[in-house]
Amino acid sequence: MTRTTVAVIDYGMGNLHSAAKALEHVNADARVVVSADPETILSADRVVFPGVGAIRDCVGEIRRLGLDQVVQEAAKTKPLLGICVGMQSMMSHSQENGGVDCLDLYAGEVRFFGNDLKDGEGEKLKVPHMGWNQVAQVRSHPLWNDIPDLARFYFVHSYYVTVQDDALITGRGEYGVPFVATLGRDNVFAVQFHPEKSQKSGLTLLKNFMQWDGSA
Repeated sequence: MTRTTVAVIDYGMGNLHSAAKALEHVNADARVVVSADPETILSADRVVFPGVGAIRDCVGEIRRLGLDQVVQEAAKTKPLLGICVGMQSMMSHSQENGGVDCLDLYAGEVRFFGNDLKDGEGEKLKVPHMGWNQVAQVRSHPLWNDIPDLARFYFVHSYYVTVQDDALITGRGEYGVPFVATLGRDNVFAVQFHPEKSQKSGLTLLKNFMQWDGSA
């Protein structure tokens, strides 16, 4: 039996070690490689596109290393999982850093939660949104297998994704405002939360990704 290979894209932005370890944990037989080499990434069976930090720095490094074309190609050809800023980078544009053009895989904008964010009772909410939050599953998807609706995942973000096409949305969260927690189309799935920090539900999602053939 051939070992499945998963490439974690390394552009200097993201907790690559914990993501790689989590992938190894859910599939001990898999070969997990952390790489910035386009050939290595595109020869893998599946690809993970992580990210943390300021989006201008992330997108700048992705483009400098020529990895924007790699992400675009992987999005057409194999199971691809975007995580946190990796997901945000797939949008058209972000309000962060005074406005940044992103990779434009999907028509959408990344917006700031705001400095005066309040919950339903009028209580002020802290930004960044940091901690556990429920995700409502908007539609069925192989990556939701064995994960209950409204399961909690771990988030760390000051900006949230909006999309022009609601058919992209696979999961929603709410923190003062509703936001896109997960999206998916064809062989691409992306999450705003950190699955590697989300205990059982996050590890189940990663396990599902490692078994996913890229069909929705």
